[in-house]
Amino acid sequence: MTILVTGGAGFIGSHVCEKLLKKRKKVICIDNFNDYYSPSVKENNVKNCLKSEYFELVYGDIRKKDLLSDLFNRFDINKIVHLAAMAGVRNSILKPKLYCDVNINGTLNLLELAKKNNIGNFVFGSSSSVYGDSREIPFTENKIGKPISPYAATKLTGEIYCRMYNELYGLNINALRFFTVYGPRGRPDMATYKFTRMIDKGEELTMFGDGTSKRDYTYVSDIADGIISALNKKLGFEVFNLGNSDPIQLKEFISIIEKNVGKKANIKQLPMQTGDVFITCADISKAKKILGYEPKTSIRQGIKKFVEWYKCR
Repeated sequence: MTILVTGGAGFIGSHVCEKLLKKRKKVICIDNFNDYYSPSVKENNVKNCLKSEYFELVYGDIRKKDLLSDLFNRFDINKIVHLAAMAGVRNSILKPKLYCDVNINGTLNLLELAKKNNIGNFVFGSSSSVYGDSREIPFTENKIGKPISPYAATKLTGEIYCRMYNELYGLNINALRFFTVYGPRGRPDMATYKFTRMIDKGEELTMFGDGTSKRDYTYVSDIADGIISALNKKLGFEVFNLGNSDPIQLKEFISIIEKNVGKKANIKQLPMQTGDVFITCADISKAKKILGYEPKTSIRQGIKKFVEWYKCR
């Protein structure tokens, strides 16, 4: 069995690749190593994967149809984990066309090839951002809010196309809505990494809002387990929340990092930013029942592991 992981050198993707390799699965990882953050970070993410005989790294862009077609000609690909995307809510407001091109057109390229090559199962990496600024807590899969950023809109559009390809062509597709994923190898622009670095270096930490906004932080290993479970389920088309279902306030989140770093944050408070939502909270009962998804890592355990990684990286 050969599994294509798009965005496999990224934060979540590299963890998925490692777990698949431990199961002795053949993994084809495609990543374009773009400059949203330093490409060297992604290269470091997959350095252990490259030691495995079951791993193949391809430098390439999912917008390139010919390149993708060549992959399917070269390898007997059976399943797809599609995680490649332009990330970042705030950056998407500045570059909406780029996000549309990569996140929607790139997804369509993969769906077309999945149809053509009779792919057994397709996992689409979506986002809790599709719920918008909903206050109906917890977020359940059958209730969609109004996306308030181009990034969120592209993820919801991707889900719609996935549903359509199931209905028209019978593809088995599971769309997974990730809730604020954090952990070792986290992106440098994400709150966990950024706050840890600023506190450690004594830099000014910008806190948007009064610190009462809440996020459902989910440890990356738990997310990767959920992805692999979804990869092994043929359900037609289903959407699942993958979260921790235990949101905490921003000011508490900062406090936990402070305790693990051993320093106090120098906080500068600013108003909430455009595109940010006040709260995220996942109803994970469906994922528990059908996928056997069970997050094991609390925020305090996860931050401890992340800071340990940060200090040793």
